[in-house]
Amino acid sequence: MEVTSLCIILLLNVLFLLRAQGQNNSYYVKKADAAFINVDPNRLQFFEYESISLTCARIRGSSEWRVMKNISSDASRWETSTGSLKINPAYKSHSGEYFCDNGEGERSNTVNISVTAGEVILDIPALPVMEGKMVTLRCRKKTSAISTADFYKDGLFNRTEYTGNMTIPSVSLSSEGLYRCRIPGAGRSPESWLAVRAYIIHAPQGTTPGEGREWPPPHPPDPGSIQLSILLPVVFTCLCVAVLLLVVGLLHYRKHRVTRLKMLLTRTVLLHILSVVNY
Repeated sequence: MEVTSLCIILLLNVLFLLRAQGQNNSYYVKKADAAFINVDPNRLQFFEYESISLTCARIRGSSEWRVMKNISSDASRWETSTGSLKINPAYKSHSGEYFCDNGEGERSNTVNISVTAGEVILDIPALPVMEGKMVTLRCRKKTSAISTADFYKDGLFNRTEYTGNMTIPSVSLSSEGLYRCRIPGAGRSPESWLAVRAYIIHAPQGTTPGEGREWPPPHPPDPGSIQLSILLPVVFTCLCVAVLLLVVGLLHYRKHRVTRLKMLLTRTVLLHILSVVNY
C-alpha cells in the first residue's frame, strides 16, 4: 500500500512539471504570433534629412498591419495603409510615438522616434536588448565621428567617455532607463529609453515608462535554451523512475528476506520438535 502511494505521488509530480513546461512553451508561441515594429537602422534618434524605415513584422498570422503614429494622448492617425513606412528625408515633425495596428484592437510595441535639427544624437537601440548581452551607446556629432562625450542616465551624470562610446558589457534590468549624451561645445542629444528584456520563455507582461503597451520578445529563442528546457523534464523523469524502481526493489527484497527467514525458522522449529519426539 505504501509503495503504491509513493508511486502515485512521484508520477503526479512528473506529470505536473511536464504540463507546466508545455504551458510555458505554448505561451511563447502565442506571444510570437503578435506583430512588432522594426526600425531600420535600429536606433531611436536621427538627424534631420536622414532616412528611416518602419516595418510591421510578425512571425505568424495574416492580419493586415499598418504603421500608426500617436498625435496626442488619446488620438492617433494612420501613417500608412501597409505594413511598412519609409521616411526620407526625416524632419523634426516626424518625431513621435509609432506602433503597428491591425484595426481589430491588436497593437504592437511602440517606439519613440526623435528627429533633431541639432548637432548631437545618441545612437541607442530601438528594440529591447536581451539581458546579458553587450550594448554600446554612441554619442554622435553631425560633423565628426569621434568626440569626448558625457553620458547621463535618468537625468544624472553617469560617466565621461573619450571615444564617444559608452559600452555596457552585460546589460541587466537595472540598465533600463532614459539616456542622453552631451558633447562639449556641440550640445546635447534628445533623451531616449533603453529597454532590456530578460530571456525567459514565460515572460510576464510588462510595459516601459510612458508607453503603456507591451513589448514583444525581440528575438526568437536560442535553440540551445529550447533543448535545455526539453531535456530537463526528461532527466527529471528518468531520475524519478530510477528512484521509484530502487525503492520498490528494496521493499520487495526486504519482504522476500523476511518471508524466507520465517520459513527457515519454522522449518528449524519443526525439525527440533520431531527430533525431540523421536528421541
